[in-house]
Amino acid sequence: MNNLGLTVARAKNWQCFLTRSGFEPWEHNGLLGTDSWKAAQRLFNAQGFHGGTRLVVDGIVGPRTIKALQRFLNSYGFGLAVDGIVGDRTTDAFWEFNGVPVTDPRCV
Repeated sequence: MNNLGLTVARAKNWQCFLTRSGFEPWEHNGLLGTDSWKAAQRLFNAQGFHGGTRLVVDGIVGPRTIKALQRFLNSYGFGLAVDGIVGDRTTDAFWEFNGVPVTDPRCV
């Protein structure tokens, strides 16, 4: 599990965001495991956040997946350095992005 600093509630919001975006993580328990990160990698590939070389969809949260997450968060105006490092600014941005509670029956 790799929640990147998210609480269970905020991780559930990320899982619900993935579901609503059409990238089903098959888990909505607030624990970002392999299936959640595979869904995120599929989203990053589909939306072009991979940086020119598609991510391997393996659920491993390595530097290339973090860079894709940083590019994704930057598309929402966070202004992160795309360095593949999970620093305070990246975890803060991921926290803020997932701060709005989601009420979606698919995510209960």
